[in-house]
Amino acid sequence: MACVLEAPLRMSVLSEVTASSRHYVDRLFDLDPQKVLQGVIDMKNAVIGNNKQKANLIVLGAVPRLLYLLQQETSSTELRTECAVVLGSLAMGTENNVKSLLDCHIIPALLQGLLSPDLKFIEACLRCLRTIFISPVTPEDLLYTDATVISHLMALLSRSRYTQEYICQIFSHCCKLQHWHSCGFKSLPQPLLCANGPDHQTILFNHGAVQNIAHLLVSTSYKVRMQALKCFSVLAFENPQVSMTLVNVSVDGELLPQIFVKMLQRDKPIEMQVTSAKCLTSMCRAGAIRTDDSCIVLKLDHDLKHAHELRQAAFKLYASLGANDEDIRKKIIETENMMDRIVNGLSESSIKVRLAAVRCLHSLSRSVQQLRTSFQDHAVWKPLMKVLQNAPNEILVVASSTLCNLLLEFSPSKEPILESGAIELLCSLTQSENLALRVNGIWALMNMAFQAEQKIKSDILRGLSTEQLFQLLSDSDVNVLMKTLGLLRNLLSTRPHIDHIMSTHGKQIMQAVTLILEGEHNIEVKEQTLCILANIADGTTAKELIMTNDDILQKIKYYMSHSNAKLQLAAMFCISNLIWNEEEGSQERQDKLRDMGIVDILHKLSQSSDPNLCDKAKTALQQYLA
Repeated sequence: MACVLEAPLRMSVLSEVTASSRHYVDRLFDLDPQKVLQGVIDMKNAVIGNNKQKANLIVLGAVPRLLYLLQQETSSTELRTECAVVLGSLAMGTENNVKSLLDCHIIPALLQGLLSPDLKFIEACLRCLRTIFISPVTPEDLLYTDATVISHLMALLSRSRYTQEYICQIFSHCCKLQHWHSCGFKSLPQPLLCANGPDHQTILFNHGAVQNIAHLLVSTSYKVRMQALKCFSVLAFENPQVSMTLVNVSVDGELLPQIFVKMLQRDKPIEMQVTSAKCLTSMCRAGAIRTDDSCIVLKLDHDLKHAHELRQAAFKLYASLGANDEDIRKKIIETENMMDRIVNGLSESSIKVRLAAVRCLHSLSRSVQQLRTSFQDHAVWKPLMKVLQNAPNEILVVASSTLCNLLLEFSPSKEPILESGAIELLCSLTQSENLALRVNGIWALMNMAFQAEQKIKSDILRGLSTEQLFQLLSDSDVNVLMKTLGLLRNLLSTRPHIDHIMSTHGKQIMQAVTLILEGEHNIEVKEQTLCILANIADGTTAKELIMTNDDILQKIKYYMSHSNAKLQLAAMFCISNLIWNEEEGSQERQDKLRDMGIVDILHKLSQSSDPNLCDKAKTALQQYLA
């Protein structure tokens, strides 16, 4: 069977095929087995480090013949082993070389070779398989075409340190979360994976990967330990089942989490520290290990000074540890120079380190105490605002989430952030095509508007513009809509502010309220909208915009009789604020609402089984009796 090679490469190399290259291939067809063996050995020596020679031999048809010799039972074990070595060398060339080997169905041939009793041949086949599977052009699902393959690979783990190294490396490169899809190799057997079948992690886990690989973490061979560790990092990634299993596995009387922590020590290679940090991160996120374990929190401390990859892994682990635990956040922040390192991480040249540092900061910003102390002491808002000025979206999303927390009313950072031009920045985020950025932009503005001065509220409205406000109120995402309504509710608080804003934007706000109450929205959205009306009704002059709008009054009346108690209660707040008899014009408003039938509804609600509705209705009726 001829191997398929892409036309451009075929044309480029054919012109340079030498008589020497043909000679290597011709010798593979000699009738003397010893000459064939010597020919393969000579070919092996010729292709080492020579990509041009590799391409020549592939074009001349060496691969099908090598595979034929490898699969023949009449071939000597030495010949079959040398064939596997040459094929592995060819695979170390270009991606086109690997594609050509795949087109010749090299993987089934090599997997078949693993059934041999000869260890050297098995190791050669595994080494070649390893080289092919680590190539980005090789579909990982080719490892799972036969259900017996994984079981056999697990059994081979005990044969030698080379089988251990190669098999772990194959597993770590062929363990993906996504489900199986067609890879275009029509002649292969029916795959083990299907559209609705288990993912790679589940298959390996079910075949005993954890138990079979765990003891390799204490191997005398560094390569074996490292590949086993990498295998666990991909097995545990976003997989609670694997993470919860790892925590109870012990090797030589030591639990795996303890082994991972030891691998974080500074005397270990950077690669090992980074990968063990990934394992611990996955286990923390799954809740498999206690995040208040001081040995995990403190072990990374000194290593933040070294290597981009390690700093990235350490920041990510700290972010996971501090995500939901105030005590852990306190321990992390109190670690000497920790805040300085995180702040420095925000200006790292590596995007991955910057992103991890921002994530860490976001996790720590969930602490009310730290927002008031450490975040202010280190002026964290300054580098954070700098990050927000010019960064990729993935960093912007996390940085803007952190800014939301720094803008809470009890945060000392709120005022300097406002003075640094945050309103303009946040208003621009609300126009982003990225949904998360729109949500964070409007969320931060909502926090900013809470109990803010009138000037700040006016600046927010000016920065957003009426047109953008309507865009946000008609956004298809409910989170954007809810946060925009929350912003309006915070803007329309305290009477002077309500009256001022409604005097300049009243017509547009009432129009937006009407559209939402008439639209197909969930209970929470309509409740929030009615609460905005209740705030408007609390204004001194603003309430007239409701009283002169019969359409809005009818809607309030409708929601007083709604089947949902939350909407009824929100509508009741509107009515209470409109009829409060201590305010000017209350008699005229009471009379108009009585004529609309509001008093009759209040009498009915005063008999409600819901205590909140009942009390609110009785309080409102007392305004008529006063």
